[in-house]
Amino acid sequence: MNEQTRITVSETAMANAIRVLAMEAVEAANSGHPGAPMGLADVATVLFNRFVSIDPADDKWPDRDRFVMSAGHGSMLVYAVNHLLGYDDMGADQLRNFRQLGSRTAGHPEYGHAKGIETTTGPLGQGISTAVGMALAERMQNARFGDDLVDHWTYVLAGDGCLMEGISHEAIDMAGHLRLGRLVVFWDDNGITIDGSTDISTSTDQRARFAAAQWHVQSVDGHDMEAIAAAIEAARDDPRPSLIACRTVIGKGAPSKAGSHKVHGAPLGAEEIAAARAAMGWTAPPFEVPAEIRRGWGRIAERGSTLRAAWAARLKASPKAGAFAAALAEPDAQALDAAITAYKARLSKDAPKVATRKASEMALEVVNGTLPNSIGGSADLTGSNNTKTSAMRPVTRDDYAGDYLHYGIREHAMAAAMNGIALHGGFFAYGGTFLAFADYCRPAIRLSALMGLPVAYVMTHDSIGLGEDGPTHQPVETIASLRAMPNLTVIRPCDAVETAEAWQIATVSAATPTLLCLSRQGLPVLRTRHIDANMVAKGAYLLREPVKRDVTLIATGSEVELAMTAAEALALDGVQAAVVSAPSFELFAAQPEAYRSQVLGAVPRVGCEAAIRQGWDLMLRPQDGFVGMTGFGASAPAEELYRHFGITAEAIADAARARL
Repeated sequence: MNEQTRITVSETAMANAIRVLAMEAVEAANSGHPGAPMGLADVATVLFNRFVSIDPADDKWPDRDRFVMSAGHGSMLVYAVNHLLGYDDMGADQLRNFRQLGSRTAGHPEYGHAKGIETTTGPLGQGISTAVGMALAERMQNARFGDDLVDHWTYVLAGDGCLMEGISHEAIDMAGHLRLGRLVVFWDDNGITIDGSTDISTSTDQRARFAAAQWHVQSVDGHDMEAIAAAIEAARDDPRPSLIACRTVIGKGAPSKAGSHKVHGAPLGAEEIAAARAAMGWTAPPFEVPAEIRRGWGRIAERGSTLRAAWAARLKASPKAGAFAAALAEPDAQALDAAITAYKARLSKDAPKVATRKASEMALEVVNGTLPNSIGGSADLTGSNNTKTSAMRPVTRDDYAGDYLHYGIREHAMAAAMNGIALHGGFFAYGGTFLAFADYCRPAIRLSALMGLPVAYVMTHDSIGLGEDGPTHQPVETIASLRAMPNLTVIRPCDAVETAEAWQIATVSAATPTLLCLSRQGLPVLRTRHIDANMVAKGAYLLREPVKRDVTLIATGSEVELAMTAAEALALDGVQAAVVSAPSFELFAAQPEAYRSQVLGAVPRVGCEAAIRQGWDLMLRPQDGFVGMTGFGASAPAEELYRHFGITAEAIADAARARL
């Protein structure tokens, strides 16, 4: 327990402040979820009052405790706590404007909207899984810099829905396996979901499930503050991650609606609020908090300020201060540019024919040799994704100083944990799986994009080119669906040079995740003339430019080679074809219109990709041609599949001739 944890004001009164602010904000918005904030108010109050180290005056303090409201619909608990703690961007007006356009108090907590919000939650199960990444990052950072600089906790409030979601199983299994003892999860065991009692939909013994995953498990009355405090003490004393099952009453404090699913997601109503205020003895006007209670919450912030100042003094005196700052800083773009540029020159000269998944591994040798804080990983496909470079060693429960994570067959939890690592700070995280399995982790990729986290996804086996594994593993529609996601840079490189440029983009990205679509089959280097400039950063560019063009052939990834062959065949007929390599539609869309027009030209166009046409409107007009897939793939050697589905240089040339 932290020093000066005891505050003279009643903790019940401090908890009631959360309840009142929550029910008033939901009422003002005529929308929201008062039940969880009211039911968890006692747990949150004890946690913050006696244990949490946090300084609202420095919301980015690296050694602060992390608090995650995994049950994101209970967002008013977060906003009420942050208001009471004194965050300077969470005044009463923000609470009055709960769920309104332009306010910081969105319906679910949104990372970046306000200080003190550690991650976006709302999609149930994402919060607890992201928190696993945060707790993992804390241990990895601690292994590098020691207790003096890294010594904090990750606390999670999770509901029944979070634990029903499948991702929770992946996450708790991983946390238990890695023995993430700085992670404490409070389960809001109120027995209620939207449809009614949890009895109608689940019979799982959650305590047994967590215990089976090697967690420390306790059960308490979620309204007995001393029992809650004792459970937290016990959790902090145990080396395993901890679950504290808190039996609570949803909407506690609401005289007639508490304990019912009716209080989950609807305003209480003026009459119920008046009765609740009377029962609590709360006489302050709406959105006002008595000075004594506000001082009680304020002392938590004062304690955090003292702890942060002591940490800052330790950092200043530490011989590791420089390395610590470097790990938290943005990547050294100049050093990366120099390293990648020199590497590209060698590739253009040597022209190795390798799969872009192998080219990715080769580029990562350069990236990981330049960055001080790369953390790689794969969902049990290390040898196929080529994500582990030569000097990497695994992170284990006995050695957090490693830099490679064996995520197991847990694609969804891998992506969420990567988000947590990025949010924690101190590392550049990337992880791999097959592109067809991007849908297994799509909700977490979506949150990467929504939060603007510069993580990197290594997605290999990107087309029918993977061959015999067949249509279950051939992602014909996946690239289009990923391109549809806002703030996600999808890159499908055509050769080793473009793959190196893709990694440069991924590593220096500030607020956008990057997803690399990489081939299983070997591809020749097409960029045999070295160019210092990063051409992938333009999204699309002219790879072959005749003096006068008759047609423009546009392709991505492995099909660029086919387009080049088709152009040569057309040239024999006197048809001059320009070839455009288009590795990233998103980056091309961001270019000036004049550049895009110059690249695409005004002549007929033919696109080629071993995937469906959807999403190609950026490149093709209705009258333009497309050579690609119209349905699912099949099981056969890759060369046969390309011929069977008509994705050939001859088909591209024929489509071009038909439009002349």
